[in-house]
Amino acid sequence: MVKPCQLYQYNPEGYHFQEGDEAYFREYFPKMVADKNIYWLNYHRITDSDNISGLLEAVHLDKTLIDEIQSEFSRAKLEEFENYMYFKIKSVLPQKHQSRLSEEKLSFILGENYVLSFQERSSDHFPDVRHRIENKIGKIRVKGADFLLYKLLDAIVENYFEALEAIIEEVEKLDHLISAKKRSPVMMREYLRLIEIQKRRLIQLRKIVSPLRDVGGQIQRLQVSMIKKENRLYFSKINESCMWILEEIDANKQILEGLTNLYYSINEQRMNEVMRLLTVVSTIFIPLTFIVGVYGMNFRYMPELEYKNAYWIVWGIMISVAIGMIIYFQRKGWLKKDNR
Repeated sequence: MVKPCQLYQYNPEGYHFQEGDEAYFREYFPKMVADKNIYWLNYHRITDSDNISGLLEAVHLDKTLIDEIQSEFSRAKLEEFENYMYFKIKSVLPQKHQSRLSEEKLSFILGENYVLSFQERSSDHFPDVRHRIENKIGKIRVKGADFLLYKLLDAIVENYFEALEAIIEEVEKLDHLISAKKRSPVMMREYLRLIEIQKRRLIQLRKIVSPLRDVGGQIQRLQVSMIKKENRLYFSKINESCMWILEEIDANKQILEGLTNLYYSINEQRMNEVMRLLTVVSTIFIPLTFIVGVYGMNFRYMPELEYKNAYWIVWGIMISVAIGMIIYFQRKGWLKKDNR
């Protein structure tokens, strides 16, 4: 059974990984962080209030932070204290063919030589960070806890990118399908439903990305003391990436709005074709109805009624009128189907 807490302890020479429950790390983590190694303790659940608040108190953090960690996410929040910094954001795990994105609230506490991260459930947002620590890739093993926090946030931004790319792929498919010539009314209604799903996913992703952009902006503006000066540039990249994602979200929302307008334009065009056909048919039958009406009057003396071939003559006239009008409408292009 996977333990709810994982700890990475590392330095330039090596790393140590161990798992345990909340009670175990409440007892031993405060003793560990007394040295100069870097520690990353990640919680995959936040239900054990007593042991989590006990750990917070043991490492001289405000134990009331447990209320913030367990509270519902309403907005981005960054709080700087004397020896640590706390903030919470949302992450997302990419999922195709789902009406909603799989989002999760994450909380972080940055101390002098440690990072505490709290997840609502057992989901893996940070495989790349673990891989870098274990294989000594990049600067992560030689930098401090603030750089570790940057890599964790960078992993979350990568999740944003993957979620956005999945949506963009669906948008491009819809663009191709709606623009195709072969499309039935049933298919078009399904396309409209899919367009609305992608719109909702984009709106949801925007609400998820915006808090991290705000946190990155606060770190830059306030020049948070827990972030070393040489590492602030990395956090500005997080902010720039979030801004780029938000711009892409807005651009794809406009594409979806255009596809919605195209859908209604195609429907309106199809309706116009139907009305045009009905109008043509009605116009053809107007003179025929007039002829039938005239010779259907019950007058005693109508000279044409005495003609031997009167019936066939009237039929000939009616057929000729109908054919003539059909030829006329054909030349005008009113009987051609618009395949655009």
